[in-house]
Amino acid sequence: MTAPQFKHQDLKLLHPNFDTSLTDLIIELDYLRKKKLEGSTHPQVFFQLKQVFHFLESWESARIEGNNTTIAEYLESKISPSNNNSEKLQEIRNIEDAMRYVEAHIKDAAIDTKLICELHQIIVAGLSVAVEGDKTPGKYRTTNLKITQSAHLPPDWLQVDEYMRELYDFIAEQHGSKYDLLKAAIAHHRFVWAHPFGNGNGRTVRVFTYAMLIKWGFNVGTGRILNPTAVFCNNRQKYYDYLALADNGTNEGMLAWVEYVLKGLKEEIEKIDKLLDYNYLKTEILLPALTYALEKQYVTVLESQILKRVIQLEVIKAGDIKDIFIGKKNTEISRQISRLINRGMLVPENPGARKYLLRFDNNLLLRAIVKQLSEKSFLPVNEEII
Repeated sequence: MTAPQFKHQDLKLLHPNFDTSLTDLIIELDYLRKKKLEGSTHPQVFFQLKQVFHFLESWESARIEGNNTTIAEYLESKISPSNNNSEKLQEIRNIEDAMRYVEAHIKDAAIDTKLICELHQIIVAGLSVAVEGDKTPGKYRTTNLKITQSAHLPPDWLQVDEYMRELYDFIAEQHGSKYDLLKAAIAHHRFVWAHPFGNGNGRTVRVFTYAMLIKWGFNVGTGRILNPTAVFCNNRQKYYDYLALADNGTNEGMLAWVEYVLKGLKEEIEKIDKLLDYNYLKTEILLPALTYALEKQYVTVLESQILKRVIQLEVIKAGDIKDIFIGKKNTEISRQISRLINRGMLVPENPGARKYLLRFDNNLLLRAIVKQLSEKSFLPVNEEII
């Protein structure tokens, strides 16, 4: 069988016809980007959901590349961090670290060689070559590559620097905000096409895409949760198939790829924004998750009664749960609240405050929350979670 040949592609902006579904998507996404985020969910609760989505996004991104860590194993590492320090878990933690790095630096940073090489270095840090590491962390490859299960042959390594500089120039060029998301999809494909690093390209390109989306207005700092990797993880084969269409170098193939990406982003944003409605979050996610947690004995009956009241009211003070402790002294209420704080299931609304919120990002409730989010199609998790 003849080896696939490298095919040069021009990097260019596409101009979809006005009356296409892709143009409709661009208009709808631009509206969602500018839409003021308003909702009844407490910011601290929403921030916890953001954290859950981000670490699951990291798990999904590693899974695409062949990491076989189960969701149960990964959740356990969050609940009991010292229990497992395997390289497979380190690979996932590295992606989390890279996403945090993006959030901390992207506002003032240019999307350029320095940023991308720093992200790559974070992503492969501490990993052996046998476990998705790279011999030259943070540096472009110096050998030619063949991508497993792909007909695409990346460019010669001597051309990588030139192609990546062309990509950064394309991103930085002012085409107008209406083209931002279209450019993000094109840039994602171009990165994969160039395959600039020896290993870790897939993980890096998904964080790279996250950086572009934040840079262009889908700002996590405003409270919106954006889970771009879910677009690519919901159906791994579909992701590869659309990348292959774009590899053909035709306008039709590239437009199909762009529409696939933007459609996925719109679906993810609309799903996640539902969680801003606390009545929905309470009814469809938190209360069923608490019921599951009680069934699995993650919490006691008394703890579940207190936490149910917390979920119902969103913020409680000791007086709000007095009826659960009929005949008991106030010290018993304080003792139970302290116990739930120590277990990480309650958190003061503000430092030193005597008002409390539900906490679920670092304890056994996390399993129940993830299970319920998955059942409501917020997450592409199809494994046993307990």
